Amino acid sequence: MTVENKSKKVKKPWPTKKAMEQVYEMKLWGGNEFDFYSGSGSHDSEIVMPYIETLISFFTSFKTPITVCDLGCGDFNVGKQLLKYTQNYIAVDIVENLIERNKQKFKLPNLSFYCLDIAVDNLPVGDCVILRQVLQHLSNNEVLNVMKKLTNFKYIVLTEHLPCGDFIPNKDIISGQGIRIKKQSGVHLLSPPFNFNIKEEKELQSINLKNNKGKIVTTLYRVF
Repeated sequence: MTVENKSKKVKKPWPTKKAMEQVYEMKLWGGNEFDFYSGSGSHDSEIVMPYIETLISFFTSFKTPITVCDLGCGDFNVGKQLLKYTQNYIAVDIVENLIERNKQKFKLPNLSFYCLDIAVDNLPVGDCVILRQVLQHLSNNEVLNVMKKLTNFKYIVLTEHLPCGDFIPNKDIISGQGIRIKKQSGVHLLSPPFNFNIKEEKELQSINLKNNKGKIVTTLYRVF
């Protein structure tokens, strides 16, 4: 007589919106002294300052300032330092309370905030989209949904936390707090299953993190 093996419980994913709301409510990225805190990637000066300098250089390379859509703007500690170099700055996040807080805290004529799920909702119109350590938190299916909309932008500035050295890209995860670095993987849009069709790719910046925790890579894609 054989004993039937109990099937392993499959973790049921939370909706992404609920998962990200929990991140801020429970301070899962730290920042207990802040009302909202988007993690070290938005506050560590060794990561943030080189990124800001790189983006300012890119934005100011245009004769006429461009309209930028910041998808996953978080607590806006980074975006607030970039918006004066753009014609219009459209900041988007999935957490409604965070967006309402940002609207009250940051008020400028060329700045607007929207609460959207970028994998589900239509995106605002602009010249350039920036995604700074956002896709790394999304499942492959959600990344694919976002990618379908990125073709509406001429430029994409993508920042991802990647392993150092060789790695297998795009291992799937459940959307939420964690990222693929725990699986020795990371998002690479030109690799399967994404196979993003672009006109030009240029690495703008790579910052090695301390204690062999990988690197933060910013890449510019020109779509058309």
